[in-house]
Amino acid sequence: MEIELFLKNNGNLGPKRYKYRKLKKITNSFKDILGKGGYGSVYRGKLKDGRLVAVKILNESKGNGEDFLNEVASSSRTSHVNIVSLLGYCFDGSKRALIYELMPNGSLEKYISNNLEEDRLEFEKLFKIAVGIARGLEYLHQGCNMQILHFDIKPNNILLDEDLNPKIADFGLAKLCPSRSSKVSMLVARGTIGYIAPEVFNRTFGQVSHKSDVYSYGMMVLEMVGKKNKNNESVVERSSEIYFPNYIYKELETNIENDGLDGILNEDECRYVKRKLAIVGLWCIQTDPRDRPSIDKVVEMLEGKVESLKVPPRPCLSSPIRVPQSFSTSESIYSH
Repeated sequence: MEIELFLKNNGNLGPKRYKYRKLKKITNSFKDILGKGGYGSVYRGKLKDGRLVAVKILNESKGNGEDFLNEVASSSRTSHVNIVSLLGYCFDGSKRALIYELMPNGSLEKYISNNLEEDRLEFEKLFKIAVGIARGLEYLHQGCNMQILHFDIKPNNILLDEDLNPKIADFGLAKLCPSRSSKVSMLVARGTIGYIAPEVFNRTFGQVSHKSDVYSYGMMVLEMVGKKNKNNESVVERSSEIYFPNYIYKELETNIENDGLDGILNEDECRYVKRKLAIVGLWCIQTDPRDRPSIDKVVEMLEGKVESLKVPPRPCLSSPIRVPQSFSTSESIYSH
């Protein structure tokens, strides 16, 4: 079988292999469920050494298990403060599972879509989260011994630890690129509608590459900027009338002279930070991949001065972000 052959040939993988009966012990017979989705269910567990973990039990797959292989192969090659750690996996008969470090604060989605005051983050913290995600992507694109393209960057796939530090998760759609080629071969589109780069579903927009992850990152950053404001729901909801990134661009364009971002960006605190995130996000979602910055340039832009950032040209194509449909079964390991 393909999966068993892969695991046999990669016996030196970092994550430990577990029998299914061992998972029952770790999770206290699957007593505490953390989330459930199309992929399966996630349970709280505890390893023998006391570490708390999230055990993701996958539904039985009718395919060749590509998502499972991608997750194990990609995660076993990573070690970074902004990448979630895969501690173990289970491939036992028809049972498949993935064991991650437990991220007590769940996914970023909770903090940018929930209007409850206790779940809202200060913009300074959101900015640090955006920088951390960019650094995690920089590691995947340039820091690994093999380039890893994620292809599903979105708030649900960003998990937060006890200190709200972000970690990129869910590598089910990831693609390993041994040659670090700037162009990636892809037979079918992968990703989540609203975050997926135009070239991923139509090659006339350009070549699929690491810039496709940059686009998804940019859409997520713009969502962080927009959803932070309590009064922007009416704007965001009108996605059939106006594309959300275009609305942010209009706000920047209107107020560029006095640096005062009204509308969705009009909060007295952290105006400087919001402007920087908005401009960087808009650069990341340029329609032509060649016009987008590489992720290391994104980090440089975020850490630099906002005065040095120019507002980019308005993208001629933007995807509405409030669409839950996904091309895959890839979801956060903590589903809502």
